Amino acid sequence: MVKLPRKIRTYCPYCRRHTVHEIEKVKKRPPRKMAWGQRQFERVLKGYGGFPRPKPSGEKPTKKVDLRYRCTECGKAHTRKGWRAGTLEFEE
Repeated sequence: MVKLPRKIRTYCPYCRRHTVHEIEKVKKRPPRKMAWGQRQFERVLKGYGGFPRPKPSGEKPTKKVDLRYRCTECGKAHTRKGWRAGTLEFEE
């Protein structure tokens, strides 16, 4: 289990200096129905036949955390390379 503070002081690539950032966990958004890949996927799913992709064989026990760092001064957000964590908790 990883515990992180909700606010940290780190480098902002837009302000080009260290400022206080708020950390937020990125949530998965629903797929766009009109995206090309989604249209092809739904076309293959139609009618008789199996699932178009093989089942994932080697599921990882942990997922990489996807965090967004939002600068409190300019309001812009940036991301960093994620790391593996079973659970992520924010401390106030």
